[in-house]
Amino acid sequence: MKWLKGIAIALPVLVIAVFIGLATWEPFFAPTSEAPEYREYSAEIVRDEFGVPMIYGETDADVAYGVAIAHAQDDFFTLQDVAAMSKGRYGAIAGQDGATFDYVYHLLDARGTAERKYKTLPADTRALFEAYAAGLNQFASENPDEIKLSGLFPVNGEDMAAGFILRQPFFYGLGNVIAPLVAGDDLRREFGEDIPGFPRDPAAPAEAGGPAEDGTEEVAQRGGLVLPWGEEAEHLGSNAWAVTPERSGGPTTLISNAHQPLRGGVAWYELGVQSGEGWHFTGANFPGSPFPFLGHNENLGWTNTVNRPDMADVYQLEMNEAGTQYELDGEWRDLEEKTVTLPVKFGPLTLPIRSTIYRSVHGPVIKNDRGYFAIRYAAMDTIDQLDAYYRINKAENLEEWQAQMARMAIPSTNFIYADREGNIAYLYNAAIPDRPDLDEVQANWRGILPGNRSDLIWEGPVEYAEIPKLINPASGWLYNANNEPFTAAGEGSDLDPAAFSPVLGVERKQTNRSRRAYMLLSEAGQLDRAALERIKYDTAYVREGYVDRVWSELEASQMGDAWPDPEMIEARQLLLDWDFSADNKGPGDALALLIIRDFMGAEYNNKPWPDLQEKLGEAIAHLNEHFGSIDPPMSDLLRLRQGDVDLPLDGGSDTLRASTTWEVHEDGRLSLVHGDSFIQWTEWPADGSRVTSRSIQPFGAATTRPDSPHYTDQMQIYVDHGLKPVRFWDDDVRAHAASTQTVTNAR
Repeated sequence: MKWLKGIAIALPVLVIAVFIGLATWEPFFAPTSEAPEYREYSAEIVRDEFGVPMIYGETDADVAYGVAIAHAQDDFFTLQDVAAMSKGRYGAIAGQDGATFDYVYHLLDARGTAERKYKTLPADTRALFEAYAAGLNQFASENPDEIKLSGLFPVNGEDMAAGFILRQPFFYGLGNVIAPLVAGDDLRREFGEDIPGFPRDPAAPAEAGGPAEDGTEEVAQRGGLVLPWGEEAEHLGSNAWAVTPERSGGPTTLISNAHQPLRGGVAWYELGVQSGEGWHFTGANFPGSPFPFLGHNENLGWTNTVNRPDMADVYQLEMNEAGTQYELDGEWRDLEEKTVTLPVKFGPLTLPIRSTIYRSVHGPVIKNDRGYFAIRYAAMDTIDQLDAYYRINKAENLEEWQAQMARMAIPSTNFIYADREGNIAYLYNAAIPDRPDLDEVQANWRGILPGNRSDLIWEGPVEYAEIPKLINPASGWLYNANNEPFTAAGEGSDLDPAAFSPVLGVERKQTNRSRRAYMLLSEAGQLDRAALERIKYDTAYVREGYVDRVWSELEASQMGDAWPDPEMIEARQLLLDWDFSADNKGPGDALALLIIRDFMGAEYNNKPWPDLQEKLGEAIAHLNEHFGSIDPPMSDLLRLRQGDVDLPLDGGSDTLRASTTWEVHEDGRLSLVHGDSFIQWTEWPADGSRVTSRSIQPFGAATTRPDSPHYTDQMQIYVDHGLKPVRFWDDDVRAHAASTQTVTNAR
């Protein structure tokens, strides 16, 4: 029996050894980055009364170094998440959800693209990213107690570039292609039609995936792949306006109202930059960027809304029996295959989950129960957007700005532009694939394409001249609210959709925000500040589209067997009597808020129409459980919460005052997580005097620093529809400086 005693002793030791191994293997297994080559940087960080930094430096690279340190001081927590995503290690922080990001990181070959393309960027652009990485590394080394993943630092410019490559395609909806392919579900494109060549299978399970052949769970191959980057996720949106001096009766006006998550990797961070090399800009960026993505300089500015043209094509491959080769033009080619390890954190352990990544000449390949499907998408294997964003930051006039946009380097998002000369412009910016203009019978670009024809594999985007754009329309105003580009400037000024090829795949959709903005702008006389404020904070719905469909269903509903519950009948009547405004004034506002979002999401994301009676029942149950009635004040239900601050909100999903998505807290309140986020209101006076702007964030500059005075200091202003001053000019920055700090890495 000695051997049993030996096993009894050895087994706990083995278990402990395995536990320690699973808890510690990932940092040693993960590839490391070399720190950028040493260069001395020095920056001055001057924070205003709201903690918003203006970063000064002799060179642009000095400023980028300071941007990293200032942002880390306010939100190093999120910057680490972005750095982990940029290295394919997010699963070691965020578990299975993070592993989804890591799977896509490998699927899109973000690292390989960065390695191939980073050195092709101009030297001054690379210098920005190297300096930014140096700033992150310095903050990490000086604050080791804040690091949440061992071995994450150092990072370098190539790492930051990989993060851009990973995230950008999801702003135009690539996740809506990848997710159903991974799950083996039906693809649904812009108009919600069945995809030719990919018919629906009523017998197909709602979720696909499960155990892989080797018995381990294939994390990224489960149903319900969630890729919540930017406005590709459900219910998301943005608004933007530009008005000429003639229509405003005063300044050229640019209103940026980009809707992003209020926290996380694509939440706006407000900042200003000023260098001795002429870079002077104020606006906002995302974690991981050395420059603002929107805002203004002395002469011009722009803002963005997400557009969703057809930017990706799907090809079904003809495979050999072994699944190792695919046919192309009558020849068999080897399917590239690579096994990657996804670190997936489960409690104290990080498990190594193996996943297989495939690639053909078309692009990344996804294998599911229906076959092998290759994806080719806009801006694949390119990195030029990093340079283009930097250049438009420093553009001085419309011609310079438009010359950079004409490169088609920034893959997507609408741009609304304005400048000190009184110009306004709308650009349906999209690096739309330059698809061969083939017979629809031969090639349905909205469907599943045959993967055995090389003539269907396009190269690069269409010409700049081919995409929709409007410059200085006769109406004197422009807007976008995630709608089609053919309603942008009012009757008589709008573009004709017939002038653009259907092969471009331009979306043809409206949102409630679009319908309201178009109506209010068209009906207005002078679009002065007061008129534009009324439009921006409008809380009404138009009874069109999905709203009309819901209320038509309510009106057509019969009492009796279909609506047996008296409270259901009462709720129905409350909605029929509703004034279609989420302004916190009507008794039906709370009920309508809970009802509308899912139907809006179904239309906007081409998803199945929800069951009205089921959704109404859920809303009734929620309100009764937490508020004791079905008609509480909406302000009791919808809240802006951060730390100990808890404030009432107005607006709804898809209203111009956007309270779009929320999480339900234990007390039944809805805590806003997405909607009006960074707002910036910019004016260039008609007399040629210098530009001024105002802005607001939902919480404050230091979103993950509870001990900071700027953790919640903008919340009341935000709730009150207010804006704070932007300190752009040096004399204003210095006059209102709450703190001044010089940072350097000098040895």
